[in-house]
This record gives sequence, C-alpha cells and structure tokens, in this order.
Amino acid sequence: AARLSGGENRLVSLPLSRIRVIMKSSPEVSSINQDALFLTAKATELFVQYLATYSYKHGRGKEKNALTYSDLSHTAEECETFQFLADILPKKILASKYLKMLEKEKRDGAVGEDDEEDEEEEDEDETVDEDVGS
Repeated sequence: AARLSGGENRLVSLPLSRIRVIMKSSPEVSSINQDALFLTAKATELFVQYLATYSYKHGRGKEKNALTYSDLSHTAEECETFQFLADILPKKILASKYLKMLEKEKRDGAVGEDDEEDEEEEDEDETVDEDVGS
C-alpha cells in the first residue's frame, strides 16, 4: 500500500488533519491507517460534490446560477438517496411561522388529550351500566 506523500495530499481538497480528528472522536477507533484516512477524505469529497451537483441541477440554482441552502434542503427532503440528511439540512422557516406551528400543535395536542379523557369516561360509564344491568 502506498503511503501518502506531500504530492498525494493535493489529490483531496479536505484537510486530512480535520478528518483524522473526526474519525478519532469515535470511541471504537484507536488508530487510523493513512490509506483509510485518504480514502475517507476522497469519498467525502466526492459525496459532497455529488450532492452539490444534484442539488444544483434539480433546484433553482440553474435559474440564479448559484447553489443555495434551499436547493440542498429540498434535495435532502425530496430525493430518496439523500433523505438521511433531512434532519441535518431542514427547510428554513421564519421564526414567526415556527411559533405559529408550535401554538397549533399545542392546541391540537390539548384537544387530543381532552378527547382521550372523554373516551375513558365513556368507557367507565359503559362498564357501570353493564354491571347494573346484570
């Protein structure tokens, strides 16, 4: 296996030292082979490039001649291949919309809880009625 020399470092754009730190943050990793480090960096670079290209082609980037966050988040939400990124790249919403959503969920949750309590009371009433009729 070939070792990384200074020239091979130029084959990847991402800083290998940062990737090494991220890899070592895992408790299962005790040592990192230079080849594994290089391949992880190259694979990550190619993945990011593919995500950006796909998002640009399928988003509004072509119209604006730019790649935007909304293009990336739309790709993560709509494309099955990238759906694992949906939590990392959520759609941006205004704080006011978010607060309205929270209020609505709170109201709906309160209504749902009241309905459950009513159903439990009806079940208890039916049980009492059956006991009396027996």
